[in-house]
Amino acid sequence: MQVIIDLLPVILFFIAYKKAGIFVATSVAIISTLVLMLIVWIKRGKIDKMLMINGAVITVLGGITLLLHDKTYIMWKPTVIYWIGALALLFSRYVFQNNLIARMLGKIIEPPANVWDKLNLCWVLFLIGLGSLNLYVAFHYTEENWVNFKLFGTTSLMFVFIISQVFVLKDYWIEHTPPA
Repeated sequence: MQVIIDLLPVILFFIAYKKAGIFVATSVAIISTLVLMLIVWIKRGKIDKMLMINGAVITVLGGITLLLHDKTYIMWKPTVIYWIGALALLFSRYVFQNNLIARMLGKIIEPPANVWDKLNLCWVLFLIGLGSLNLYVAFHYTEENWVNFKLFGTTSLMFVFIISQVFVLKDYWIEHTPPA
C-alpha cells in the first residue's frame, strides 16, 4: 500500500499529462505531493525525510517549470531525487559511519558487514545510473516517451533491481516465528 501512496503523485502526473499536457501535469504533481505531505503530517505528526526532500524538489523545479514555461526543469526532477538519494547513502556510510540500507533492512536480513557495504554501493550506483538514464531519455526522446519512462520505465527498473536483491540476499533472511 505504501508503494502506491508513494507513486500517487507520479500516477496523477501521468494522467494529467495525458489529458492536458506537461504544464498542467507539473501543477498536479506539485499539488498532489504537497497534499500527500499534509495527509502524512496529520496522520503521523511528522513527514518522512524522503517525502520532504521530494516535496521541496518538486515544488522548486516544478515551480521554475511553470514560471519559465520550460519543461526542462521538471525533467530534471527525477534525476535530482535519485542523485540526492545516492549522495545520502554515500555520506551516511562514509562520513557518518552509518549505513542507511542496513538501518532500513536490518530487521529482515542479517548479512555480514561487507555485504551491507556492497548493498549500499549497489544502491548508490543504481541511483546514479537511474538518474543518468532519466536525463538521457528526457533529452534524446520525445516528451511523451520521457513521461512514459518516468512512470513505467523507472518503476519497472526499480522493481527488477529490488527483486534481484531479494534473490541475492535470500540466505540472510531472518526467520520470524509467529506467536503461539
